[in-house]
Formats: sequence, structure tokens, C-alpha cells
Amino acid sequence: MAKGSSIRQRLAGWSRELGPIVLSVALVLVVRTVVAEPYTVPTPSMVPTLLVGDELIASKYAYGYSKYSLPLGQLPGFSGRVFDHAPERGDVVVFRLPRDPSTTYVKRVIGLPGDRIQMRSGRLYINDALVPRRAVGPFDSQAAGYGLPSTLYVETLPGGREHEIVEFSDTDRLDDTPVYVVPAKHYFMMGDNRDNSLDSRVAAADGGVGFVPEENLVARADLLLMSRNPAVGWLDVVHWPQAFRFDRSFDRVH
Repeated sequence: MAKGSSIRQRLAGWSRELGPIVLSVALVLVVRTVVAEPYTVPTPSMVPTLLVGDELIASKYAYGYSKYSLPLGQLPGFSGRVFDHAPERGDVVVFRLPRDPSTTYVKRVIGLPGDRIQMRSGRLYINDALVPRRAVGPFDSQAAGYGLPSTLYVETLPGGREHEIVEFSDTDRLDDTPVYVVPAKHYFMMGDNRDNSLDSRVAAADGGVGFVPEENLVARADLLLMSRNPAVGWLDVVHWPQAFRFDRSFDRVH
């Protein structure tokens, strides 16, 4: 057999083997760009809604697409959004940090464009109206990352949407703030773990989140796929029953 013919046969064989792999990778990228993308919660800032180690499925199509929709990096030369849908107050959103777009955060939308947001003595005010909350009872302070006695509340946003929050104090450093007026095409984000969240209450210039531009929105957190306590190592088989929080699997994110 001629040497050239042998090389062509090898190349044809490699092509047949690589074809399905390339197709699979392309399909995964399309799905993660257009439909949904997984996200692992790294911090306790959204406790009790999200715990450290929660694996989320976030819907990419919920708000449309921007240059940050690609899972492998930014789309150069693209600005704005296509198929744009505005988030609703109370949505839990995955977004790119304005001061460092390589970093991804997850927080709750509290302020919409034009809203006036303020914290007074630990209580949230939206457009100068006190947001109601009712106490549920004590909360696991270790899960909240405080190490101090904490309280679980249910907060009711304008429009009637409810979600849980955790507080250990109404006199912490972010419990009294100036009035924040949310600019057009921006959103005000807060963590449900109110005394342990770096969010829009801290300006980007001061190392915080600040107002989040609409193009930085990546996806809406919709579903908890699974939850695992990262404090338990993968090789620590004996403690696996305590590591996996099976009761959280396939829960909706509220």
C-alpha cells in the first residue's frame, strides 16, 4: 500500500472518531449559551435561599442575550441585549460583576430602574415604603456564616412576592444606608443573608457590586439540581451522607 494512501486512511479514521466529539462539544456550547447553564454557589450570601455548594440550573433565555451570554468569554464588539426581557423584582439572578466581568455573582433583584432603595435600622425601604417582614424563628448561625444567633424572616416585596432572609442584627454596617436611586437600565441586587452579603449596598468603587447594568445579567436561577456541603471532601466517604443534601435536589429557586 502506498504511504500517501495510508496517511489518508488514518486521517479519515481520525475524522470519523473526532466528528461525534466535536458535534457533542458544539451542542453543549449551544445549550449553555442559549438555554441554560450550571452554576455552583460559592458563598453564603444568599442563605437561606441558596447554600454553599448548591448546584443551580440558570435559564439563559429568561432575560435574552448579551455579550456575557457565552460560557467561554465575552462576545467582542457586541453591546446591548437581544430578545430582551426585563427581570422581575424578587428574581434570583446570575450576573457578571460590573467592576470585574470575569467574576459571576448570584443575588436577588430588589430595585428596578427608577426605584429608591434604602436601609434604615436594618429594615428595607423601597420607594420610601417599609417592606414588611415577619419573624419565623431562630436560624442556624453556622449555615449563615455568622457564628452568632440569627433570625429567619419572611420578607414581602411590593407586589406580594415573598422570600426568606436571615439577619443577626439590625445595626450592622449595611443596616443604615443613604438612598440609592437606581439608574435607567440598571438593577439593585441584594443577598438574602443580609448581614453577610457584598451587594449593591456597596459601590463598585469601594469594592462592592453597585448598580448592575442590564447587559451584565446572565441568567435567572430557576432550579436546584443538587446540593453538597463542600466542607466534606470527596474522599471522605464515611461522611458522604452528611455531605449531600438530598432534600434540596430539584427544588425550585424562589
